[in-house]
Amino acid sequence: MDHKILLSIALLIALLASCAVPTQLPTQTAAPPTLAKSQLTVMTHDSFAISENVAARFEQENNTRLQFLKAGDAGTALNKAILSKGNPLADVFYGLDNTFLSRALTEGIFEPYQPPALDEISPQFKLDAQNRALPVDYGDVCPNYDKNYFVEHNLAAPANLQDLLKPEYKGLLVVENPATSSPGLAFLLATIGVFGTDKYLDYWKGLVANDLLVVNDWESAYYTEFSAHGGSRPVVISYGSSPPAEVIFAETPIDEPPTSVITADRSCFRQVEFVGILKNSSQRQLAEKWIDFMLSPAFQEDMPLQMYVFPVNPKAKLPPVFSEFATIPEQTAQVSPEDINQYREQWINDWTETVLR
Repeated sequence: MDHKILLSIALLIALLASCAVPTQLPTQTAAPPTLAKSQLTVMTHDSFAISENVAARFEQENNTRLQFLKAGDAGTALNKAILSKGNPLADVFYGLDNTFLSRALTEGIFEPYQPPALDEISPQFKLDAQNRALPVDYGDVCPNYDKNYFVEHNLAAPANLQDLLKPEYKGLLVVENPATSSPGLAFLLATIGVFGTDKYLDYWKGLVANDLLVVNDWESAYYTEFSAHGGSRPVVISYGSSPPAEVIFAETPIDEPPTSVITADRSCFRQVEFVGILKNSSQRQLAEKWIDFMLSPAFQEDMPLQMYVFPVNPKAKLPPVFSEFATIPEQTAQVSPEDINQYREQWINDWTETVLR
């Protein structure tokens, strides 16, 4: 075929192609926007701890992010919550205990809420009839003793608070200052509950005469002065959960704890910790869900090995090491939250005058 004819055909094809209606490409559907996660801020004391997977479970179930605001010890955290109650730093406050409960309620920092699980919790833990402060956990402050010391010295361990006045136990006890230490304050309250407001200072005078040692904090008492950790004092004010903690944190595995707890004759004071929804929270519904979660077995069963406290939900199972080695007293010393709130500072000042000066 003549090359001119071929060229003409090619030009014709190109012309027809340029006149063709262009093919419309399919439009892409835009992905739906991802909803921004909300945030729940929980103010706590410095000892708060939670397993990452437990916190993640709440976040995933509620499409939210948790922020834990550690605000000092229980008293310091409460002060911050009170000072900021008009414009709260958080949505929820956890870690308030019964030594500060009445002050928090008097200051009106919480909104009432009645979670479904509250019906299952023992009345002994429900200290606010209006459900502003809701019980989460408890722990007992008691004298602990070094079992090996008493075996090596062929001496029976003291059985109750009264025994600590006996001459055979002279120079054996270390306690924390109630003005600077939560367990120190709890032990002071135990002596008030046992001996009464008219005689508790006489008891402390007897302890001083029996060579009492006072230190500022639990860490110094337990890990410096206590004979189980290299100190010279075989009796220390600590917790009913300290023996299982000894097993868990032992450098080499042990079958039983080297320490035991004195619980007879109301020798312990029970600390109950509470949670509440802070007034003016912008996340009321989410705050309710968090409280429900804190009272659920998922959170309650996580607490013992995180914060060494006991769950208030009777459906929560204790870890085996707690079931085997923790000590829960049958009776504890009783001082009402109202009396604690009214007389706390007076009792601490009177104690200071009697014991330290």
